[in-house]
Amino acid sequence: MVRGARQPQQPRSRLAPRLTGTVEKPPRKRKSRTEFALKEIMSSGGAEDDIPQGERKTVTDFCYLLDKSKQLFNGLRDLPQYGQKQWQSYFGRTFDVYTKLWKFQQQHRQVLDNRYGLKRWQIGEIASKIGQLYYHYYLRTSETSYLNEAFSFYSAIRQRSYYSQVNKEDRPELVVKKLRYYARFIVVCLLLNKMDVVKDLVKELSDEIEDYTHRFNTEDQVEWNLVLQEVAAFIEADPVMVLNDDNTIVITSNRLAETGAPLLEQGMIVGQLSLADALIIGNCNNQVKFSELTVDMFRMLQALEREPMNLASQMNKPGMQESADKPTRRENPHKYLLYKPTFSQLYTFLAASFKELPANSVLLIYLSATGVFPTGRSDSEGPYDFGGVLTNSNRDIINGDAIHKRNQSHKEMHCLHPGDLYPFTRKPLFIIVDSSNSVAYKNFTNLFGQPLVCLLSPTAYPKALQDQSQRGSLFTLFLNNPLMAFLFVSGLSSMRRGLWEKCQEYLRKINRDIAQLLTHSRSIDQAFLQFFGDEFLRLLLTRFIFCSATMRMHKIFRETRNYPESYPQLPRDETVENPHLQKHILELASILDVRNVFFENTIDDY
Repeated sequence: MVRGARQPQQPRSRLAPRLTGTVEKPPRKRKSRTEFALKEIMSSGGAEDDIPQGERKTVTDFCYLLDKSKQLFNGLRDLPQYGQKQWQSYFGRTFDVYTKLWKFQQQHRQVLDNRYGLKRWQIGEIASKIGQLYYHYYLRTSETSYLNEAFSFYSAIRQRSYYSQVNKEDRPELVVKKLRYYARFIVVCLLLNKMDVVKDLVKELSDEIEDYTHRFNTEDQVEWNLVLQEVAAFIEADPVMVLNDDNTIVITSNRLAETGAPLLEQGMIVGQLSLADALIIGNCNNQVKFSELTVDMFRMLQALEREPMNLASQMNKPGMQESADKPTRRENPHKYLLYKPTFSQLYTFLAASFKELPANSVLLIYLSATGVFPTGRSDSEGPYDFGGVLTNSNRDIINGDAIHKRNQSHKEMHCLHPGDLYPFTRKPLFIIVDSSNSVAYKNFTNLFGQPLVCLLSPTAYPKALQDQSQRGSLFTLFLNNPLMAFLFVSGLSSMRRGLWEKCQEYLRKINRDIAQLLTHSRSIDQAFLQFFGDEFLRLLLTRFIFCSATMRMHKIFRETRNYPESYPQLPRDETVENPHLQKHILELASILDVRNVFFENTIDDY
């Protein structure tokens, strides 16, 4: 994830020690550390000459591997954040050193305990770094299986109580290491939908923070309490709970499963494009976030991923050549997660993705951001005259007011206008805009004849609908979990698991029928069909149509601005207002006993 120009990582506490040193040459500090370790040996066990040569070499080798691992880990921050190739060999070397270090401390634990004074928290720190490596490798590759590997190492730290003795030492920086470990572990668990573990970790982290602030007069107490508040709000963001018979919450995953996307009919003529790259951008004021990941970003992230698989039996170390007999399957699209980027940063990442986009591939841009509206009337109606969405200005914005206090004769410079995306329409481009000014992006001109589709959120929601904007956008929720969104607009806040699964099965049928409506339409723009061959984009398109049809049938969604739009426009009578689809939505409402919130004869009511 990217905020500003920083490498994606957890916020660094001012108490945490910095790692320094270059990558290629071992720092001089390595020698002094080894000497320090040997002096410790002498002080605890007589003269240095009395120490067996083999044990001295073990300590020296361990110190070398420890320093080398820290050099390489620190160097990860200096790698370019964009571009998919330059970093792989460096990651491979880093994994190699950490693998050697981990095995070395296991094989020589007794010597290191006796001669080096190896502490359990130091072992935990090595394991934590390996977990971080896997997590960052996931961010770089979008391969969800690496999240499982990160989870394994973080779990081992907790199960083996590697940090248990830290609280007995009068060193606040060690306690901060422990707190940061908890925060990282929580992020991985959130991404894996392991909410039960998250709740346990939050309770443990809360106790640790209370102990930390009680023992030390620290300046970062407010920051750590804010971390607790953010994760608590993140957990509670879903507006609907699915319950077992014993009232325990069912954790549902919204990643793409094998049966997720509707299958293409035999002989169906669609494009052969595949989604290769995605920029997921979050810049909404006041939306719940955790670790620079807003709820909207989190939901779109999961909508563009497959369910994780266990890597252990399938892959070699990250950064290394994969085994030839690895099962063939489609990759996840590569993603950049940009939290409140400036315009220049957003454009840099966009240009990098555009440059590296393979042939016959699609670039997806997802914008979840505050709307920027035109400041005055313009004689022309060009791509810079309708406003757009806000980018980060690196200035303090109080309730979004700063953007309205400018010279109204000029365009807002911290705005991503539709015209800013024109250069990238030279290649297939799929845009999703979730904003109060999403309609600015329906004023596109396809200058280069490449496939181009924009899915645009409603610009306002009915006042009668409880405001959930802080907990994420309803439009994005439809794209991520359409059944949960359907339940929410129907006024339901909980549901039994059996009924949930029945409705999910019926929703899969609706998606299959929407796919047929699209591909059988005689008047649909060919751009939609060009993207329909990709599973992720197919699912997004069918969910978009389901969302639009649901809102058009709903009794409280009565204004034009309450409905999603698209560029190019969909043929309404064949898609979002198709009687066959409307009948399906009413049947789904009947299953849920909420048919009364929908119009029965929608077309007649216009």
